[in-house]
Amino acid sequence: MPRSRDTDACPGALQVHHAADGALVRVRLPGGMITADQLAALTDVASGLGSGTLELTARGNVQVRGITDVTAAAEAIAAAGLLPSATHERVRNIVASPLSGRAGGRADVRGWVGELDAAIRAEPRLADLGGRFWFSLDDGRADVSGLGADVGIQVLDDGLALLLAGRDTGVRPAPDGVTETLVAVALRFLEVREKAWRVNELADIRMLLPTADPSGATFPVRTRPPVGWLGQDDGRVTLGAAVPLGVLPATVAEYLVAVRAPLVVTPWRSVLLCDLSEEAADVALRVLAPLGLVFDENSPWLTVGACTGSPGCAHSLADVRADAARSLDPESTVHRHFVGCERACGSPLAGEVLVATGDGYRPARSVAGRQRAGP
Repeated sequence: MPRSRDTDACPGALQVHHAADGALVRVRLPGGMITADQLAALTDVASGLGSGTLELTARGNVQVRGITDVTAAAEAIAAAGLLPSATHERVRNIVASPLSGRAGGRADVRGWVGELDAAIRAEPRLADLGGRFWFSLDDGRADVSGLGADVGIQVLDDGLALLLAGRDTGVRPAPDGVTETLVAVALRFLEVREKAWRVNELADIRMLLPTADPSGATFPVRTRPPVGWLGQDDGRVTLGAAVPLGVLPATVAEYLVAVRAPLVVTPWRSVLLCDLSEEAADVALRVLAPLGLVFDENSPWLTVGACTGSPGCAHSLADVRADAARSLDPESTVHRHFVGCERACGSPLAGEVLVATGDGYRPARSVAGRQRAGP
């Protein structure tokens, strides 16, 4: 798939996107990790300078729409420690297994997240990566490798696998060489990419890695987040809360902040509240569930998604979020993603994609199947 434009318009906290509903800022959260104080800062930006909502993205990041004062928003984001590099702010795209180090998995990849983020910011050349180029770190449960990162690591029973565009290359990096390997591949991509922004746009992945196996194994695509009461290996509890259509009202985010727990934003547009005692988890669940957050793994909200749509996006032919909400089906076993135009923003790699035509929707892709929930 060739790139569609010569310049990278992917937004950040400093390079904003001017949408139909105003300026949009996107804040990168490596590994999806964010503190309660940082979420409070973003909530203040959304309620005081934006649309009053936070949007969770398919890369575990957060964006705010309708920004009225871009400078003030950037200053608030920086003051919260969410903008450690002005030059590299849009390329800190790291998705990691959200429950890693807490529940299940073969390894704790959180340390690699921090090391990789620091290495990206320390390498001036990586500032030239596109804002949609991203890295994945899968702790062995195969939850994020199937999402098709440009460059990734999959923990195996007997080592590590290097992935390109979600496919096993056959290369087995050493654990102490993970960051070095990922950075080296990203730098090589900058050397050979020509007009490509993403690895899957290259004619042959062996341009990046001559020894790579172009027919290597891929991993299942997960579309459902871990939700509900999730027991941690240390006896504490993580609460998994799906956010319908990824739109988190600032007023609800304030309640998440009040729990005062570490948070993880997942690539399935959900939030994990981590390291809770059973008593604290019980109280939080009773407070948060009535606010619209989804803790039920059988909820129909887990089988539907949508792009921004009208009126926020000038390209959209429909209010896709409203249509997606009206389509909820408790019996559905296939994820459906509604989009307002042919660009199909935010579409997952599995399930149905329905494109607005101005007179209903047409299927752009239909892939049947049930996606497994849980850690």
